[in-house]
Amino acid sequence: MTDSSAYTPPKVWQWNKENGGRFANINRPIAGPTHEKELPVGRHPLQLYSLATPNGVKVTVLLEELLALGREGAEYDAWLINIGEGDQFGSGFVAINPNSKIPALLDRSEPTPVRVFESGSILVYLAEKFGAFLPTDRARRAECLSWLFWQMGSAPYLGGGFGHFYAYAPTKIEYAIDRFAMEVKRQLDVLDRRLAESTYIGGDDYTIADMAIWPWYGGLAKGILYESGEFLAVQDYKHVQRWADLLAARPAVQRGRMVNRAMGDPASQLRERHEASDFETKTQDKLAASS
Repeated sequence: MTDSSAYTPPKVWQWNKENGGRFANINRPIAGPTHEKELPVGRHPLQLYSLATPNGVKVTVLLEELLALGREGAEYDAWLINIGEGDQFGSGFVAINPNSKIPALLDRSEPTPVRVFESGSILVYLAEKFGAFLPTDRARRAECLSWLFWQMGSAPYLGGGFGHFYAYAPTKIEYAIDRFAMEVKRQLDVLDRRLAESTYIGGDDYTIADMAIWPWYGGLAKGILYESGEFLAVQDYKHVQRWADLLAARPAVQRGRMVNRAMGDPASQLRERHEASDFETKTQDKLAASS
């Protein structure tokens, strides 16, 4: 790596893979597929291709919540997309999401299959399709969507900014860590002030805004993301802590967090999900015990 204090940008930037750090093998400055690979298709109307990153967890939590409500047609097949191995650059995945990011959804219940990409878009699509977790009252809907889009705009500072420079960058750059730590703490304060006046992010009702924000900022508040809880003094955000615990206690949230998980405790990893019974029979610990 070039010493950041002595670095002068060239007139024309060129990609140097040696400077790519931990994710150099999957990052590149162009789009499109790198290889031909068809996506698997299960028997349910909804086909989800994802990984249990915070963005992936948003969607599986919503799907499990819809099933808990008994919404007909919300059953889904969840297929693991291993982004560390470049699955997101297969031709089949790129056909659903040209941006090559998880999650991606294919709804085969429509006359012509509908592709949906970007986690926020998937949340809105499913909430509207099944008539749940998105208020119909105009003012409450606006509040919910405002917080949903707040998350979509704010999380890159947390993940690509703070998380990258604090946890993943090959060198520690004080300016970058300070810059993004400051912004993440400001965002936590925004949430803490909001949650001081309401039970949930959008108000009195649990909505897709909570499902979008919890995997990122709830995970940060509980020390799951980047092992940075002490560094960011997350215990100071009492209302965020209360809200994070409230959501974590929901059975559908607990199930949703397990789907497409390929790291951590084997008992919490349900790498593929095709039936509700898979949570009892096909987690990694049970598969290992039966092999």
